[in-house]
Amino acid sequence: MKIRVVLVVSTLTVATAVFVPRIAVAQATISGCALFPTNNIWNVPVDQLPLDTNSAAYVTTIGTGAFVHADFGSGLWDGGPIGIPYVAVDATQPLVNVTFDYSDESDPGPYPIPTNAPIEGGPKSTGDRHVIVVDDSRCVLYELYDAHPEGGGSWRAIFDLNSNTLRPAGWTSADAAGLPILPGLVTYDEVASGEIHHAIRFTAPQTRQAYVWPARHYASSLTGLQYPPMGQRFRLKADFDISSYAPTNQVILQALKTYGMILADNGSSWYLSGVPDDRWDNDMLHELGQVPGSAFEAVDVSSLMLNPDSGQTSGTVPSPLPPADPVITLDDNDPSFQYAGKWKTKKQRAAFGGSYHIASTAGATVQFSFTGPGFTWLSARGKSYGAAVVLVDGLSTTNVDLYSRTNQFIYPVTVTGLTNGLHDVEILVRGTRDAKPFEKQIVFDGLTVP
Repeated sequence: MKIRVVLVVSTLTVATAVFVPRIAVAQATISGCALFPTNNIWNVPVDQLPLDTNSAAYVTTIGTGAFVHADFGSGLWDGGPIGIPYVAVDATQPLVNVTFDYSDESDPGPYPIPTNAPIEGGPKSTGDRHVIVVDDSRCVLYELYDAHPEGGGSWRAIFDLNSNTLRPAGWTSADAAGLPILPGLVTYDEVASGEIHHAIRFTAPQTRQAYVWPARHYASSLTGLQYPPMGQRFRLKADFDISSYAPTNQVILQALKTYGMILADNGSSWYLSGVPDDRWDNDMLHELGQVPGSAFEAVDVSSLMLNPDSGQTSGTVPSPLPPADPVITLDDNDPSFQYAGKWKTKKQRAAFGGSYHIASTAGATVQFSFTGPGFTWLSARGKSYGAAVVLVDGLSTTNVDLYSRTNQFIYPVTVTGLTNGLHDVEILVRGTRDAKPFEKQIVFDGLTVP
């Protein structure tokens, strides 16, 4: 005998067409400074947003057969650290004047840049030479591109980490998209904590002569619609199996599912940006190279925009609940299936159920609706032989009369105060001679999806 258990879970009202974004419970921080408000576009999950209409074309252009690469790690490469470093300073850091190659799109100084500020690629680098400084006394971010200790250089940008304000439309920054760099970098400490709470910066070889919110600038002469614009959000597909990856990589991959990644610069296909750290295991990070470009999809974030000049998103709700398995099949050999008696006498009871991932917020009211079509109950003259007992985590919650003239029954059991996580749900019934599949539906605070 097999029992089919169907779990239907909802956390949103399905009647509305307006997407209400979720925000992270924990906030991404650097040196004690939050990386923009929690409702900033960098910090909002995009796992439930619709696909961009050009998703397939964008992924094909970047490369369905190209693979993810962690463009960060430990040690040195070509004489410089692997990744984009940053340095934190306080109010005592002396200010220095800077010169600009493009002063019309640069924020004027002076800047609190220490003489030993780390440079991307190292002091002798001929690459982007980003320098990133966080003034943690005021939570202000300073970012430089093509930085050289004695003059020269290109764009400079200043970002107030407490504000959602974007750079002026059309302005670049230390990044081609006119976006800040630091909020999109993967850090060792956040991965070690078990969760990343923001989108990740990434690059693509060819982009379009266009940008989409929250980006402010493009860096291409290509106009074909198959090329993604700067600022385009992507995410790892929900059905991509990450269970076989190392725990560290699972944290990164889950972030790519939940928060996605933002196209911020021209570069190699699917290169993820992060902060160099001697604690990274480079061999383990190379495992990310097994993730193909075909596992990604482009996301339309336009419904989140309140103002094109602000990174603030529209509304907030609690962080996403863990998904429940859509279908669970239990049989007699499953250790979580409990069976009693031979289904022949009214004195015997059979236990249906098992451990199900009930995704409930702490203290929420959860309603279990059990439906059993086609059962023949031992009844006589309109009377049932006793009631069913519903157990949650081994504790009896209620007794329910099972009798039904139609041989079908639907009865709700409401349980309050459940915590988020795994809970044992069982239904104990009197013996029956004609058991058919059970179906179980879970309703959160009165909301469900058919």
